Amino acid sequence: MLEKRHQLPQNQCTDTDYFIYCLEAVDAIETHTVTDTQKNLEQLTLEYGVASIYNTCDTIEGLETSLNTLVLDDHNFTNYEIIYMIISGEANSICINNYYYSFQELAELFEGKLAGKILHFSNAKVLDLDAEDAQYFIDITNARAVSGYGFAYNGVSSANLDKAFFNLFKEDGDMLAVVEALHKKYYKACKLLDFRLYY
Repeated sequence: MLEKRHQLPQNQCTDTDYFIYCLEAVDAIETHTVTDTQKNLEQLTLEYGVASIYNTCDTIEGLETSLNTLVLDDHNFTNYEIIYMIISGEANSICINNYYYSFQELAELFEGKLAGKILHFSNAKVLDLDAEDAQYFIDITNARAVSGYGFAYNGVSSANLDKAFFNLFKEDGDMLAVVEALHKKYYKACKLLDFRLYY
């Protein structure tokens, strides 16, 4: 399993108690190409001082293993609030290597394992859940919220807005205050991409 951590220099890292966990679906985890996501995470660290763990998966089992490892084993990186997903898919499903998995299947896979976490999707996929699906996912996984965008990537990546969102979280743990601040500071981008939060 390919794992890459983006973090601050050692003397600064001890002062950083805030991390993003990023999981990107790729065609093959054996490929060691540096993705745009990795470059964006490096910028996130340099610009905002937000460290991250980056992992890839190419199967649903890989996704499950990555999150289980994080939840159960990674004691050095317990202070993350956001799981950042770079995965394609439809409105209420994700797609890994041409296989689709519904949010209901995801919820059952991560039952009780996302306590207090926000699952944030880039606009690699549209996030469009009805109230029932969103509530089911949150109830089953214990996630704090699910966020993402109503408009899929169409030449406009959500990466810059994602970074702004993560940075605002570093400054303020109040989820609704962060979303309000995001809309105030980046109103056009939020409207253009249709930022959404289900909680």
